[in-house]
Amino acid sequence: MGVIEQEINHRYALYLGDCMDVMGAMADASVHLSLYSPPFGGLYQYSSDERDLSNSLDRSEFFEHYAFVVRELHRVTHPGRMSAVHCMDIPSGNSGLDHLKDFPGDIIRLHEREGWAYVARYHVWKEPLTVRNRTMTKSLSHKMLTVDSTRCSIANADYLLIFRRSGQNSLPVVHPNGLTEYAGARNMPADVLEYRGWTGSQLENKYSHWIWRQYASAFWDDVRLDRVLPYKPARDAEDEKHVHPLQLDVIERALVLWSNPGETVLTPFMGVGSEVYGAVKNGRRGIGVELKPSYYRQARQNIDAALKSRQSEQADLFCDGVSLK
Repeated sequence: MGVIEQEINHRYALYLGDCMDVMGAMADASVHLSLYSPPFGGLYQYSSDERDLSNSLDRSEFFEHYAFVVRELHRVTHPGRMSAVHCMDIPSGNSGLDHLKDFPGDIIRLHEREGWAYVARYHVWKEPLTVRNRTMTKSLSHKMLTVDSTRCSIANADYLLIFRRSGQNSLPVVHPNGLTEYAGARNMPADVLEYRGWTGSQLENKYSHWIWRQYASAFWDDVRLDRVLPYKPARDAEDEKHVHPLQLDVIERALVLWSNPGETVLTPFMGVGSEVYGAVKNGRRGIGVELKPSYYRQARQNIDAALKSRQSEQADLFCDGVSLK
């Protein structure tokens, strides 16, 4: 198949094509972080393309194909650096009698077989009524509770699984001034805000300490669930349905925790470009690959908007007399 279309500059590289073709042309250890949502096998069908992992016949075939991606990600990732995989438990149906499939567990076991170390699982909380209204899940309805609560379920969390590539990391991710921005919904206490821009001893940096406590929790219940990129224009007639893009709060946390400014972030399943958008907006170089043309077109629009926004912010800083590196 090869690459059908591409756009490459010093800030990002976008490819319309198969991620295996693109990664196959990349050098060993050339990526500092991968961050992505794989196709949710058995839940969503994104296109009719025969190379689309969501078109696998069953879970076994899906993971057989996905293994090639995980293996290639291991090769192109710098030793000791991270891969962040967004996923969720997969319901078997919507009858009120369905069960859950341990999709995250299967992803963990696959990565471990391919040389990755499993190091963390973050739970992204979702409000039950919002999930019910968006998905029309019968097991989340109050009516089901009144009829037979044994057929009720939960608003499943999203998960962000973190894996570390084998080998020694020679490029530490450093924060000499601590964490300087908070991506989340909570209001920071007034006494903490006083330490914003702190340049003294990091032992006394209450601003960074407060943010770190939010990020270090295994349960991220402060993610702004509606802070996502536009995606509806990317839908087309062959879609069955589409999950919301990964929240920008989650992306920004991952970028700050596991990559340095200027480093390369790879998204093998780009969708509408959320991860590449976040990388560009936060001073990293993004590489995104997408198989579906309508998603690729939407991603280009979204990422172009991120670049214009960053240029505008830099212009504002320049006007304020701040030196930019």
